[in-house]
Amino acid sequence: MSEHFSSQSTESFQQLLTLGQCNLLVTTYQAGQLVMVRPQQKGINTHFMAFERPMGIAKRANEFAVGGAASITTFRNLAAVGPKTGQGDQVDACYLPRKNHITGAIDIHEMGYDKSDKLWFINTKMSCLCILDQDHSFKPVWRPPFITAYDLTDRCHLNGLGFRDGLPRYVTMLGATDEPGGWRNNKISGGQIMDINTDDVLVDGLCMPHSPRWYKDTLWFLSSGSGQLMKMELGKSPEVVAELPGFCRGLDFIDRYAIIGLSQVRESAVFAGLPLTKRVDDRQSGVWVVDTTNGEVVAFLVFTGNVQEVFEVKVLPHRFAAILDQQSPFLAQSYELSSEVLSNLAPVDPAQGIIDEATRAHVNGDLDAALEFYQQGVKQFLDHPQLNHQYGLCLVDAKKWQPAIVQLEKALTINPDNAETMNSLGIVHMHLGDDVHAMDWFDQSLEKDSQFAMAHMNKGVLLLKQKQYKAGWKEYAWRWQTPQFVPFQCQKPQWQGEDISDKVLLVHSEQGMGDQMMFWQFLPKLAERCQKLIYFGPETLAPLVAEVDGVAESRIPGSLSSDLFDVYVPLMDVAMHLSVEVDQLPMARNYIKVPKQVVVSELSGDFKIGLSWTGSPAHHNNTARSVSLDEMLKIVDGVDASFYSLQMPLSAEEREQLQQAGVTDLEAELPGFARTAALVDQLDLVITIDSATAHLAGAMGKKTWVLLGDHPDWRWHGEGLESEWYPTVKLFRKKDYANWQQLLVDVKKQIPH
Repeated sequence: MSEHFSSQSTESFQQLLTLGQCNLLVTTYQAGQLVMVRPQQKGINTHFMAFERPMGIAKRANEFAVGGAASITTFRNLAAVGPKTGQGDQVDACYLPRKNHITGAIDIHEMGYDKSDKLWFINTKMSCLCILDQDHSFKPVWRPPFITAYDLTDRCHLNGLGFRDGLPRYVTMLGATDEPGGWRNNKISGGQIMDINTDDVLVDGLCMPHSPRWYKDTLWFLSSGSGQLMKMELGKSPEVVAELPGFCRGLDFIDRYAIIGLSQVRESAVFAGLPLTKRVDDRQSGVWVVDTTNGEVVAFLVFTGNVQEVFEVKVLPHRFAAILDQQSPFLAQSYELSSEVLSNLAPVDPAQGIIDEATRAHVNGDLDAALEFYQQGVKQFLDHPQLNHQYGLCLVDAKKWQPAIVQLEKALTINPDNAETMNSLGIVHMHLGDDVHAMDWFDQSLEKDSQFAMAHMNKGVLLLKQKQYKAGWKEYAWRWQTPQFVPFQCQKPQWQGEDISDKVLLVHSEQGMGDQMMFWQFLPKLAERCQKLIYFGPETLAPLVAEVDGVAESRIPGSLSSDLFDVYVPLMDVAMHLSVEVDQLPMARNYIKVPKQVVVSELSGDFKIGLSWTGSPAHHNNTARSVSLDEMLKIVDGVDASFYSLQMPLSAEEREQLQQAGVTDLEAELPGFARTAALVDQLDLVITIDSATAHLAGAMGKKTWVLLGDHPDWRWHGEGLESEWYPTVKLFRKKDYANWQQLLVDVKKQIPH
């Protein structure tokens, strides 16, 4: 399961990008994502890519650079790769990572290329403006005149960088101080804009200024702390152009329209007391568009998932651009060569064209087309190793289990030592419920390659499903060496189970919301092993985990310093280090409690039932585990109970269906799991598919019925009506019925009348 990233936008937002033939690149260091925002048909497509603490962006023709936690990564446009990436044939640009320059942790803020293609960037920790230096981490070129020495204490919070006539010219800072962190003392009105050519202060008395931009003979900038777009024309005083519902950072232009990044801003020590937090209660995270001729907001995009903060926004001149990460398989097969080299290339493998077409259709999700290409390929090139292997993998993805077995076994006759093929055979047999053969194939895969992380992880999942927890935890720990899992980046040591009675332990979240709530039951026991336990996780779960016994502090992205803890551990490794076995479960009961400060509506009815029928679309098995609303509503008719919908988001059609069925829609009150918990606490029964709602209700000790699809997650095991994890949960397994409809008939019969 993964973090939830999504967005909603006005129709005018899509129209602006379409007419301007451009995309937006957005950074959010809080969520650790690069976001490519692209118009698609009548809507907006937001492509999220994991990146460690991305902030500043510099762009030039066919290239952009992104400042990260301790390095600057350069991406290069190889447009020919675009249609192969699985993001559609409409892709007209594809940015691949080309270089990575390690700078050290200097808190890189805004960046830009000058007219000579030299890269400049703000080094916020050292209060200076730098360029890249191949012989050193970086080269300081300019610093404010009041900064007397270099250190890493962020004296003035230098942050914004603006260019004029192709050269760096303007910077913003939050306070003109020479003391470590001194800018914090007057963040309300200590901000300045300075001309680095003359060291003159152009504007002062600003509230957290950001993003200076010289555009159409005018200096534009953002007053972040007051949520304002401002401008200063030559010889005139600054003026407010527009007030916006968020903390402003990141500014670019499309013709007369200003493109502005907005953040929600938390009521923390840094942001407390700002004019914005006093003016706007419901602050937004997203991208706003302002008509600079009249200051009117003409379009916006709101992030509706786990993106609460935006740092930078850059306009890219493409209709539909793709971006690839370091783990993309296309990196190994993509080259940018000179004309001289291209003219001397040897003829390509005649099967490669078919492989490319099949791969493109495969990653685009058009499995029928991909299978057709593969079938043509293996007919022409009977014993081609790659074709036969990839054909088998495509059959697996298409869930054509028996043909997949035949094809994968054929691929093994061609290449008997292919550990990946053996692992795929294990996956097929596991889906067919043949655990014996599945385990045999995983073991054979590991015999061929003892370091094959995917086979280790899959074996771990199977062991956990079989309730062999001790061996399963160990194998499942290999997940951190697979491409889909990004390890927590930290200079502190990872806890391996040793004595930490005198240490502060940080437990960092991973995977989905339900996974986290499920494993919180180990935190009270874990807290006994350390001096202090800090939990680091998403903001939407922070109030709930703060109430779990043993949790001393609940921290969210953007509020974590390595000075706070001594060692760290991934949440789902805790069970391994505690040597948890099935007979020790549950390790805690009713461990999720409703925070006292949470207030929601009072639900009415003598017997109240909550319903949830689908999970996150990002979940790999969401289609198989979800029930349609039409089917779920069949249990409502004729039952003497008050029904409540615990589902979000809802479509207009679903809201209408709920209203007609007499089910109360709670969507407006559900955002934030603490509020959901307060609503669940009032219910007598929760009926849900395998989703975060199931874990929340189970962990609260609420009577919960969980509807399981044909191949449920390992935690529910292969059989049984009860769950070792949650004593109040009852399991309804689809495999025991012909279909969901038959299962729901039985569910309805068991509802107390």
